[in-house]
Amino acid sequence: MKVNEFIEVPSYFDRTRLTPKVCRYATIKRIFDIVISCIALVILLPWFVLIAVLVRLSSPGPVIYRSERIGLCGKPFKFPKFRSMYLDADKRLAELQKVNEKDGPIFKIKNDPRITPIGRILRKFSLDELPQFISVLRGEMSIVGPRPPIRHEVEQYDDVAMRRLTVKPGITCYWQVMGRSDLTFDEWMELDNRYIDEMNFLVDLSIVLRTIPAVIRGRGAY
Repeated sequence: MKVNEFIEVPSYFDRTRLTPKVCRYATIKRIFDIVISCIALVILLPWFVLIAVLVRLSSPGPVIYRSERIGLCGKPFKFPKFRSMYLDADKRLAELQKVNEKDGPIFKIKNDPRITPIGRILRKFSLDELPQFISVLRGEMSIVGPRPPIRHEVEQYDDVAMRRLTVKPGITCYWQVMGRSDLTFDEWMELDNRYIDEMNFLVDLSIVLRTIPAVIRGRGAY
């Protein structure tokens, strides 16, 4: 059974009938994704082991947290991250909605009480995102592309935001190097649409190179 066979695609996406953007460098982009992901997974293997141990020791629960995300043209997939929250995080979301610090359909607060101590460090330097290189190898994500949203966010999208689903989601994009969670929802969507308009191999390479210092600074990451 394929990993996504057990996920029911809602009729909402059937009605949307999204058409993927024609990517003229699709073959080069896919080769780039595979090469970078393989190199990253090999080089970062010791970090995977260390982070796994720290997550396991920090609080009860699995090392990897898998959530449903919406990918290219509304196709759901399982999105892996190193677990940075306590096990009851999803159940506590409703009670925290009243202190949401972001606009639009997204939820973010700087001092989220659901995040574990080690989780704060992982998030600040995007170390919780490392397992997503596996999603890139599987073809569900790309190195560069809009961040994959969760279902209830997409159900609130307008046409401008919906356009970000016409390309494969990615680990990093303009949002990652231009403010991250410090941006408003409209600014985030504007940057994603800018990427869709400008995307080519040199743009992807530039974003990857800019992501490294952005991650080290940790600005806007929480």
